[in-house]
Amino acid sequence: MKFLLITLIVHNDDRSPTERFREVVENAVLGEELGFDGFGVGERHEYPFLSSSPPVVLSHIAARTSRIRLFTAVTTLSLLDPVRAYEDYATLDHLSEGRLELIIGKGNGSAQARLFHVTAKDQWERNREAYELFRRLWREDKVTWQGTFRPSLTEAQTWPRPLQQPIRVWHGSATSKESVDLAARYGDPLFSANVTNPIDPYAELIDYYRERWAHYGHDPADALVGAGSAGFYAASTSQEAIATYRPIYDARVAFQREAGLPIVFPTLEDAIERSSILVGSPQQVIDKVLRYRKRFGHEVMHLHADADGLTPGQHREALELFQTEIAPVLRAEIPSRPFPGGVS
Repeated sequence: MKFLLITLIVHNDDRSPTERFREVVENAVLGEELGFDGFGVGERHEYPFLSSSPPVVLSHIAARTSRIRLFTAVTTLSLLDPVRAYEDYATLDHLSEGRLELIIGKGNGSAQARLFHVTAKDQWERNREAYELFRRLWREDKVTWQGTFRPSLTEAQTWPRPLQQPIRVWHGSATSKESVDLAARYGDPLFSANVTNPIDPYAELIDYYRERWAHYGHDPADALVGAGSAGFYAASTSQEAIATYRPIYDARVAFQREAGLPIVFPTLEDAIERSSILVGSPQQVIDKVLRYRKRFGHEVMHLHADADGLTPGQHREALELFQTEIAPVLRAEIPSRPFPGGVS
């Protein structure tokens, strides 16, 4: 199994944006130091997120690291001009020396939809059309194309030409079959959000992905799935982990309630039992990941890159514990294919 750290760059405290960006970059450097396989930056265009420009953030991380793979999580192609997105990511592909992977999706949030004049009616068609053009731009030196949501292209050339040919593109999946079908159609991997709900709806979408994968004529053995997690804190005993994480979780529920968001898991105990949150002793975390693996068949998973209310020392200690006592067991139990370029 391979492990990513991912951040949406939430900014809801008294620190300046400068300080928050610095923390993100340092967490990526820490992730590489501790042996994580990848680091992802999300894309959101509304409060309380600072992740409106992942290519810029990932470029800075690329300059501070040398091994860790760099992910978008997700690139909201339904909002973007695919030509401009191509230019940004082809440039980043070179700056990172071929360490880039994309996770794409339509994005979510009503504020950013209004900002970009995207509607619920057209968002999936925008995502599909943008991806299909982006895919051609990455692979073809000259593109002639006509669609619905941007001006047509005639023998269009885009620069720079990318380093990776082709780049691996994952499709982020949370609640809808549209992204799942698009991934299966093009033989691309699927990354399940697996954060806000119990396991069943995510497992059903992954099952649908495998069904559509076979429908489109792909070898079932080639299907590749990743999955997220709703939070992480491990300590030597479950009692210590729960005692440390309880005020953090309670604060999260209070924020959701104040924001008028649905409370799916009202208590930490409920979240540990029914959600993908990983809080407990190393063995408890291992057992839970293996339980999810039985349903999902995933080879890649992510943890939150941010401290999420932990002190920097607690955050680092938990990640160190993950890499020394949890990751080795999961890597041995769950085979995973090399990253592109032969990176194991």
